Parts: sequence; C-alpha cells; structure tokens
Amino acid sequence: MTSAPAQKTETTAQLRKTMGFWDVLLFNIATVLGPRWIAAAGHNGSSSISLWVLAALLFFVPGAFVINELSSRFPEEGGLYAWARNAFGPFHGFIAGWTYWIYTVFYFPGLLLASASMSAYIFGGRGSALSQDRAFQIWVSMALLLVAVLLNIIGLNIGKWLQNAGGVGTYVPLLILAGVAAVVVFRHGSVTHFTLHNMLPRWNWSTVNFWSQIAFAFTGLELVSAMSEEVRDPQRTLPRAVFGAGALIALMYIVGTFAVLALVPAGAIDPQSGVFHAITVGSMALRIGFIGILAAVLVTAGNAGGVGSTVAGIARVPFMVGIDRYLPAAFGKIHPKWKTPWISILVQAGISGAILLLSQINETTRGAYQFLIDAAIILYFIPFLYMFAAVIKLASRPDRRQNPHAVLVPGGKAGVWICGGLGFLIVLLGIVVSLIPPGDSADKLGFEMKLVGGTLVSILLGLALYWRGARSKQSEASARENL
Repeated sequence: MTSAPAQKTETTAQLRKTMGFWDVLLFNIATVLGPRWIAAAGHNGSSSISLWVLAALLFFVPGAFVINELSSRFPEEGGLYAWARNAFGPFHGFIAGWTYWIYTVFYFPGLLLASASMSAYIFGGRGSALSQDRAFQIWVSMALLLVAVLLNIIGLNIGKWLQNAGGVGTYVPLLILAGVAAVVVFRHGSVTHFTLHNMLPRWNWSTVNFWSQIAFAFTGLELVSAMSEEVRDPQRTLPRAVFGAGALIALMYIVGTFAVLALVPAGAIDPQSGVFHAITVGSMALRIGFIGILAAVLVTAGNAGGVGSTVAGIARVPFMVGIDRYLPAAFGKIHPKWKTPWISILVQAGISGAILLLSQINETTRGAYQFLIDAAIILYFIPFLYMFAAVIKLASRPDRRQNPHAVLVPGGKAGVWICGGLGFLIVLLGIVVSLIPPGDSADKLGFEMKLVGGTLVSILLGLALYWRGARSKQSEASARENL
C-alpha cells in the first residue's frame, strides 16, 4: 500500500508548472485589488484615506514579509494550510485550511454581486438603475462563476490567461479613473474638500465595521502560495511578485479613493459600483462618455479574473486536505486529462452558487452584500491568525537560517515577533469589529443572528468532517498494523 507522503508526492507531481513572474504578479493584482473596496472607502468618506495608510503600514507590509518568509521556506501546495499544519499539527492545519476554503462560499457571492453591479455600466446611461436590479445581478453573477470554473478546470495553462486579463482589467480602469479625476479637478475643482482633519479617522459605528473591510481589502497575496508546485522557481518568483504587486495595490487604493471622492460626494457613492459611477460622472463632465463604457468592459474582465484567481488558488486547499484524507478522498482527485483538482473546484462553485441565491431571501441587494462580506471576513481571518502565529512558532527552527532560498522577515526574531504580532492583532480586531452591524443596518439583531449563526454552522460542519476523516485514518492505520 502506498504511504500518505508518497501518495501526496505522486499526486502533486502531476501538477503542471505553468506560472512565471508576470503570471503571479497579475494573479496577485486580480486577487487583491478590488474596485469595490475603493467604492466602499469612498462611501465611508475622506477619513478612509488615513485608514488605507494605517492598514498598509500595520497590516499589509508586515503580512507581505510574513508571506514571503513562509512561502520561501515551505513552497508546498496548499499554502496557508501547509504552514499551519507544519507549525501546529494536523488538527490546526485542518481548521486553517477549512475556514480558508469555506469563506469562499460567502466571498464569491459578494464578489459576484459587486462584479455584476459594475458590469451594468457597459450599458451606459441605464447602468445606474440596472446595477441595483436583483435579477440582472444574479444572472450575471452565475455567468461569471461558470466561466471562471470551466477555464480553471481545463487547466492553469488556459485559466491563467483569465487571471492575467483580470490583473490588467482591474488596474487599467483605475488608472482611467485617476486620469479622469485629475483632469476634472484641474478644470472644475473637486466636489470633496480635502483637509488633514477630515482625512483622519472618525470612529463611529460605521467606521468601526468598515475597518475590517479595509484590512480585508489588503488580503490575498498569500493565495498564490497555495499553488506553489504550479509556479516556476517558486522560492524566487513568489517573493518578487508579492513585493511588486503589493506596492502597485497600496498606491492604487489610496489614489483611487482620492479620485472617487473628487468626482462624487461620499453620500452618493454606492459601495459596490461607485467607482464606475464616478468614472461615468467624470467622463460626462469631459464629454467623453465612451470612457465609462470602456472602463466597465475592462473591469468586467477584471472581475472575472478575480473570481478565476480565487477559484484557482482556494481550490488547492481542499485538494491537499483531501490527499491528507481529512476530507473525502474525492477532493484529492486530479482530472485525468487537464491535471487540475476538478472535484474541489466543482464543489466550491456549487456551494457558492447556492449561497448566492439564499443570501437574497428577505434582503435588499445592499443588505445581502453586507452580510456576505462580514461572514467572509470572519471566516477568512481565522486562518490568518494561524499564519501570523505560525511565522513566530517556526522562527526557532534551524532551517530558517540554513535554507539558502528563504526570504526572511528583516530584523531577525525581533522582526518576526513585530510583524507576526502586529498582523495577529489587526486580524483579531478585524474579526471583532465584523461582528458589529454597520450603522445604517435596519435590523441589527437579525443581521447579528444570521452572521453568528452562519459562521458557527460553517465551522461545526468542518469539525464534523475532520473527526470523520481522523477516525477513518485511524481505522486504516490499525488495519495495516494487524496485517
């Protein structure tokens, strides 16, 4: 009988190394950078600018250092799951991997709804009304999910072009936004008066809830590490792509928020599609209306790439957990022709589609979107607690200094404790404030009950699967001993 490590090596060896530096850099941009976060920041007001800076300094930069160290020391398929397992054992590795995967069933619907809202602006003047149409949002969301799933099942050699288009299609419209805003401000002035005072944080209920979204908007650089065995020269490629994409992303979040607020007052910015409303307003002011339609076409491709990159990366986690036999073995199957974890991808997409439909029950489109975002943040941040704790735990192992390929957190063990500790605290704060309903929530108790209930059920389902898998592995081990 083949041993588990040998079986894992045989299975992952079938994966194809298809991603180079530019593929990984654009994958990171498609995964992390979201026009909807800029829209949400604009809706929150000019104080969001200082929140972006704080989140970049206290969370994004330390997180990039931690991801680079762990991905270069442990370039294994599964990423965050593998890091937590190496540091704390199989049970904690499973919890990190499960919550990292199950968050997508809440995240995808939110991402898809926002993507559908933005794509409505392809239709020009009808876009604003269409972006709030529930039927339009659901049909476009399902179409985007289907395209991303099919391309990623066929293979990364095909699917990576969707991710590459996603990176370009996300960044270019935001450059257009910045350019349009600069010209409009030069000619007509800004609709928002920016001062140092109004750019400082204003700590009210809405801002407290929004802080978790700001931190969440900076996550995703770790995702491509889950595909390490499909990246060419991962110990060199991954760190370079993390630093390059990180700088471009942080800059665009800050510049993009300035631009949106320069064109549209905060109260009129929709937290899903506000970027494209701002581009439309600016392009109409300059009498070049086609710019808004062009940006909407590009961002639709960008959002499809964002869905595709998340499908591609996250699906590798249950794939590796399936190989380790803590999830049903079918999750660890590779497609015989396309060499992709197709069962994992299909299950993930099916559950996400169901949650998308269920989230619409008794909710406005904005209320459903906010619930999905908060649930995704809570589940997603649990494995980040493990990641920041893991870098501290693993810092004492001798391979940290002996590994010539390791890209270490600067400052020795003190630097590790600072980066790991800062990241851990910011993530913990993000979980806590996500449990606080936003200030404009009509039914705060109902919102809270759905949020807590959905999160607990998701975690308990994972624990049930883990105990089933652990018992199955123990029975197999006992049977081998009795042979």
